[in-house]
Amino acid sequence: MLDRYDRGLHDQRVTLLPGVRSRTVDTDRIRMHVLESGPDDGIPVVLVHGNLSTGRFFEHLMPHVPDRYRVLAPDMRSFGRSEPAPLDATRGLADWADDLDALLRALGVDAPPHLTGWSTAGAAITRFALDRPVASLTLLDPVSPFGYGAVRRDGTPVFDDHAGSGAGGTNPEVVSRLASGDSSDESPFSIRSVMRSSYWSPSFTLPADREDVLVDEVLLSVIGDGGYPGDRAASPNWPGFGPGTSGILNALSPKYCRWDAIVGLGPKPPILWTHGTADLVVADGSMLEFGTLGAAGVVPGWPGAEVFPPQPMVTQIRDVLERYAAAGGLVRIEMFDGSGHGPHVDAAEHWLTVFLDFLAGAVDQP
Repeated sequence: MLDRYDRGLHDQRVTLLPGVRSRTVDTDRIRMHVLESGPDDGIPVVLVHGNLSTGRFFEHLMPHVPDRYRVLAPDMRSFGRSEPAPLDATRGLADWADDLDALLRALGVDAPPHLTGWSTAGAAITRFALDRPVASLTLLDPVSPFGYGAVRRDGTPVFDDHAGSGAGGTNPEVVSRLASGDSSDESPFSIRSVMRSSYWSPSFTLPADREDVLVDEVLLSVIGDGGYPGDRAASPNWPGFGPGTSGILNALSPKYCRWDAIVGLGPKPPILWTHGTADLVVADGSMLEFGTLGAAGVVPGWPGAEVFPPQPMVTQIRDVLERYAAAGGLVRIEMFDGSGHGPHVDAAEHWLTVFLDFLAGAVDQP
């Protein structure tokens, strides 16, 4: 773990795009690596990556953001070049939210930030907002407000022990190839192949040099109980596993992860929700979720839709944001037709235009 961290810090191949800076910051929690662009006294905008990624997944956007903004794209714990501290899954994504707060304080950022959270980080930035002032929230293909897997539309778990969610559902070959540093495309379970098939639309092709950069970034991830995927726990309920207590996939279990409490926030920051219509990761009927896998016959023994229905993730996000709007919050929804889980990459120009328009409105609102 430490060897991989040290190797990342001293990787001489890292060349950033023009206008993007890199540094490592000691906070009162962990040491964090962060990319920056814009002036130090600019309006703070923080771009928070998701699972199996780093701040560099936003790097291509940063040179195109107006100079009125100070853009920060940190590597969160367990990923990239930040300190490889373990993630306490029983806190959901609160470790990430607290780390982010510590980073902003260490950098002297006093103004409420504009936060963007991709996928997993949607839960992290909403947790941040529940405890601290924020200027706006951008939810970029976020995890459901009721966590990932084994949960009904209204947020109730299918089993009391939350069986069917957590690290136990991870494909072991994906984990082993990550641990071995496999950067090839020889297997559908290598990170390069997974990125092509599920991070973006299959019709989208990253430039080869950029794909190499992002593959290398993911391979800096901490693999194991405290990182990806986390520790495994058995369950007497189908499909035989439940959430453990450490690591990223357990933190996403509905047992620990829930962000629908934003409906009760006051004052309510404006929210932008952007989502790829071809997202295979966060979807109604995602093939990464065991209700869908069971219904499709991929995992035997499925107890049926009455017991374990597929999770309607996008519907759940829409339900909660409609409640937020009904309670007085401003919500803007933008669906990116044909985009996958990362429209900020496979529809970068369009996504950035929408984001900057939303940001300007949030900054300039009375």
